[in-house]
Amino acid sequence: MSKVKSSSKLIKEGKLSYEWARSHMQILDNTINRFKKSKPLKGITLGFCLHITKETSVLLMGAKELGATVACCGGNPLTTQDDIASFLASQGIHVYAWHGQSVKDYDWCIDQVLKHKPTILTDDGADMNIKAHFDKRFNKMEILGATEETTAGVTRIRAVENQGKLRYPVILVNEAYTKHMFDNRYGTGQSTIDGYLRAMNLLMASKRVVVIGYGWVGRGVASRFQGMGSKVIVTEIDPVKALEAHMDGFEVMPMSQAAKIGDMFVTCTGMTSVIRKEHILQMKNGAIMGNVGHFDVEIDSKFLLKQSKSVKQVRPSLDECILKNGKVVYLIGEGRLANLVAAEGHPPEVMAQSFSNQILSVLYILKNHKKMENKIINVPEEIDKQVAVDALAAMGVKIDKLTPEQVKYANSW
Repeated sequence: MSKVKSSSKLIKEGKLSYEWARSHMQILDNTINRFKKSKPLKGITLGFCLHITKETSVLLMGAKELGATVACCGGNPLTTQDDIASFLASQGIHVYAWHGQSVKDYDWCIDQVLKHKPTILTDDGADMNIKAHFDKRFNKMEILGATEETTAGVTRIRAVENQGKLRYPVILVNEAYTKHMFDNRYGTGQSTIDGYLRAMNLLMASKRVVVIGYGWVGRGVASRFQGMGSKVIVTEIDPVKALEAHMDGFEVMPMSQAAKIGDMFVTCTGMTSVIRKEHILQMKNGAIMGNVGHFDVEIDSKFLLKQSKSVKQVRPSLDECILKNGKVVYLIGEGRLANLVAAEGHPPEVMAQSFSNQILSVLYILKNHKKMENKIINVPEEIDKQVAVDALAAMGVKIDKLTPEQVKYANSW
C-alpha cells in the first residue's frame, strides 16, 4: 500500500528520471550488482526517510533488487518529486510521500513506514529515528540498527546517545569522508547555485553573498558562489573554521555586520536562529535569504511570514516579504532546503557515493548487529575506502600503489 500523487503520466516521467539517474550513478549501480545474485536483504524490511528524488529512487530500487521489502517516506514536506514517488509505488515499493505536505501529513507518513515494522532504518534528519525511540507506538519495536544521512540528524542522534537513551546502533553515514567531501561540499555547493538561480534568475557576479557557517557544506557553497563571481562573506562561531575561511580568501565578520551589507544570504549550519529578527531588520532593501541546512529553523521565517505587512509569492519558491519598516526582503522555499525545494538536489554522480555508503552500511548492520553496541559509530574505514575505489573506477581514474621497497621503508623504524 502506498499514498502518493499518481497517474500514468507521472509514472512514465518518473521512470525516465530514474533511468537517467541510474545511468549516471555507476558507483552505486556497481555496488548493487556485486550483491544482486546473493540477495543478502531477502526477508528484511527496510524503512527509509529520505528526500524522494530521482537519485534516491536508485537506492530504493537497488535495495529491492537485493531482496528487501522497502517502505519509504519523504525527508521533508516540500522535497518529494511526485513523478519519482509515483514510479516507485508502481514498482512495488511502499511509498508515503507527496510534494507540499502539511506538517501533520509529514508526521503521518513516517508513522506509515514504521507500521511496516522495518528492522533497519535509513534516515535523513533523524525524524524517523526519534519517533522510533520516543513514540510509545514504536519504541518497543525490534530494530537492528540505523543509518543517518545528514549533519542535523547526527546532532540529534548524538543528543539521544548523550542522554543514554540510544536503543540500537546508528552508523553516521554523514561522517564518512567520501560523504563529507563529495555530497556536502560538491553536491550542496552545486545544487545551492542551481536552487538560487531557479528561484530568482538574477546575476550572481558582483553580488555580496553571505555564507553562514563554514563546515563542509559552507565550504562548498562559498567556493561555488566565488566561482560565479560573487563577493563572498563568511560568518562563523568556530575560530578554526573562521581562520580557514579567512585563509581561503573570504571576508570573515560577525553576522551583525554582514547583515547590513549582504545581497544574498545562505544558511549552512544545522543550527537554529542564525538569521534572526534583528538581522532581518538590518538588511538592505531587496536582500534574498535561503537555507541549505536540513531543517527550516536557521532563518526566522515565522517572523518574516507572519509579521510582515504583506507576503506574496512572486516566483515559484520565492516569497516577497514587505516589512513594517517598508523594506522588501525575499525568502526562498519558505526557509526549507533551497537546493531541493527550488531545484532537484544533488547531482546523481555525487549521490551515488553517499548511497553506496548507505547500502554498504545497511549490509554491515545486518551482518554485525549482534556484536554492535547501542552506540553511534562512523562508517567503517573499509566501506569508506571501497566507495572511493569504486568512485575512481567509475571515473576512469587510476592511481599508484606502494612498491615492495616503499612498503618495507614505511614499516621500518
